[in-house]
Amino acid sequence: MVDKYNVEATEILAYHALSLPMTEAVPIYEQLLSTFPTAAKYWKQYVEVHMMLHNDVAAKQVFGRCLLDNRQVSLWRCYIRLIRKLNEYKGAEGQEETKKAFEFMLNYLGSDIASGLVWIEYITFLKSLPASDPQEESQRTASIRKVYQKAVTTPTHHVEQLWKDYEKFENSVSRALAKSQVSEYQPKYNSAKAVYRERKKLVDDIDWNMLAVPPTGSDKEEQQCMAWKRFLAFEKRNPQRIDSESSNSRIILSYEQCLMYLYYYPDVWYDYVTWHADNGSMDLAVKIYEKALKVLPDSELLKYAYAELEESRGEIQPAKKIYESLIGDGVNASALAHIQFIRFLRRTEGIEAARKYFVDARSYPNCTYHVFVAYAKMAFCQDKDPKLAHNVFEAGMKRFMHEPEYILEYADFLCRLNDDTNVRALFERALNTLPPEKSVEIWKRYTQFEQTYGNLASILKVEQRRKEALSRTGEDGSSALHDVVSRYSFMGLRPCSSKDLDYLARQELLAKNINQKAEKSVLPTSAKVNYPDTSRMIIYDSRQLQDAALLPNNAELPAASNSILPAPAAPSVVGTGTTKSLDEILGVLPPALAAFVRNLPSVDGPAPDVDIVLSILLQSNVPSVKTGKLAPVPITSDSANKSRLNPGAVPFKSAKQVHSGGKRKDMDRQQNDETPAQSQPVPTDLFKIRQMKKARGVTSSQTGSASSGSGSSFSGELSGSIGCT
Repeated sequence: MVDKYNVEATEILAYHALSLPMTEAVPIYEQLLSTFPTAAKYWKQYVEVHMMLHNDVAAKQVFGRCLLDNRQVSLWRCYIRLIRKLNEYKGAEGQEETKKAFEFMLNYLGSDIASGLVWIEYITFLKSLPASDPQEESQRTASIRKVYQKAVTTPTHHVEQLWKDYEKFENSVSRALAKSQVSEYQPKYNSAKAVYRERKKLVDDIDWNMLAVPPTGSDKEEQQCMAWKRFLAFEKRNPQRIDSESSNSRIILSYEQCLMYLYYYPDVWYDYVTWHADNGSMDLAVKIYEKALKVLPDSELLKYAYAELEESRGEIQPAKKIYESLIGDGVNASALAHIQFIRFLRRTEGIEAARKYFVDARSYPNCTYHVFVAYAKMAFCQDKDPKLAHNVFEAGMKRFMHEPEYILEYADFLCRLNDDTNVRALFERALNTLPPEKSVEIWKRYTQFEQTYGNLASILKVEQRRKEALSRTGEDGSSALHDVVSRYSFMGLRPCSSKDLDYLARQELLAKNINQKAEKSVLPTSAKVNYPDTSRMIIYDSRQLQDAALLPNNAELPAASNSILPAPAAPSVVGTGTTKSLDEILGVLPPALAAFVRNLPSVDGPAPDVDIVLSILLQSNVPSVKTGKLAPVPITSDSANKSRLNPGAVPFKSAKQVHSGGKRKDMDRQQNDETPAQSQPVPTDLFKIRQMKKARGVTSSQTGSASSGSGSSFSGELSGSIGCT
């Protein structure tokens, strides 16, 4: 199916029409403009082709079709050109026709931000009119002054140029009067100029070449919609504080221009109507609804809103016609249309008219149980007739016994009557008819009813019957304790904490999957553990950090330093060459870290569920680690390899480290006494590493000699910190 609102294809077709003869181009333009009746640029292109071929009469007819629905300055200026051309040689009569055309345009578009050129063009035209005597000269001057004063108080692109021209004009007429005239309008001009700056920011966000298409939800459409709504809100605030008539004229122009682009947006139409209605212009509001329904004939929402407006102002017959248009012949009418018409008839003509239509509507094929429920509720709640409502519900049972929602509505009605006997009878009738998979909500409401109206024996009996009935469907996986929670809860009050409710909810989830066989695992939900691909990892060597400290600024390590050791084939424990189980790996971790890992959920991929991890963390009691002194670990080739193979293990202590000199021991004690071991960050900045070495009195030569042996004192401390972290 061809999309007639295809913008790209439309642009190509419009461009192609320019190269065709007029006889071939006209059908194309008519097709385009029937699809896009508010595309001012296509209307302009259409009339310009007529004007180029001197088909002035045809051009004028086209303008008569499009001007009022396309409030765009460029199109209307084209209309002014045509009028001036037609009246160029008609003397005073033609000048009067041209003047009326200018006034007609400025009346509709004079407040547009792009109308400055039109004001200038009109003033130039007035200045060109001949004056045969002083009286005509005085009248012409007064007309020009009036137009200038209107133009300089309108926030347009050319407001500053118009003000300069106005000052020159007043000085050319009379220097004595110019000062008073200019000083009177100076504040109004300043206000217009300030409003223009704000207005321009909003107008610049609007795409004036966009074609009106039904909403698709694209980002561009949404941005344009919001840009127009911001502009409309700005105009409604009346920032220039002008009189209400002029302000309303600007708002109307803004809405009309907005609908050129948001032509198929029902909320914009409704907002336009509401603004007119709020300002007391009911007749204009009705006209806009009529226009909107021509654009959106299938919009039930606008039809209901239109009928509501007519009913609110006492026009019952027009409102009734709108409802009848929604119903049509009744065969294809929706259940909602029947319901709303019944309610309208009760409001306007009485209960008998509503009852009569309900009798007719129940025979239509599209009459669902909703119509019965709506009419029964209306009879009970609004007309205080419980007997009629009861009869309607019973009549509906013959057709809608298989609808659980209808049963629940009927049960609610009987509960309002405190007719507990018939409520129980209704539930039993329904449960004997409905299949188990459709009776879940019925059982739930039956249980709630017994909890409110029954005794303990009846409550327990219904709950047991529900479990037996739903056990085959798998819908009832609640635990016995959860049933107790349900029995002893009321509204938002619960007999347990939210943590207990979460626990019971998890138990219900597990109960539904109880038959699924799971392998034994340390981790709670799955036995599968995906280990990382260690063959792709770069082995960390703490000596790289020491070597980096000795390099000049901005220098890089040799490429070979990233592959000091080959990657292990699998996780292994230090000192062995065999792969260990998860329990053995956790056994060599610090107790706090091991406890944390044991509480983590297993993952079947690289990324765990963050919400589950956070939930386990919040519910876990991870033991705190006692802070103490960290013994420095000198890096030898053997100990470095062990640290790399088991980075999470407790740091190893060599015999040389245990019997180290007193100076080194005192330095470590002083550092550990001042800052807890856990709070000491691992230095990664080269400048900080040099500063720490300088504070400890370690020179480059000392570091170099130490690194050639068993490792420097600093590198040993760093290794110990990393091992603990």
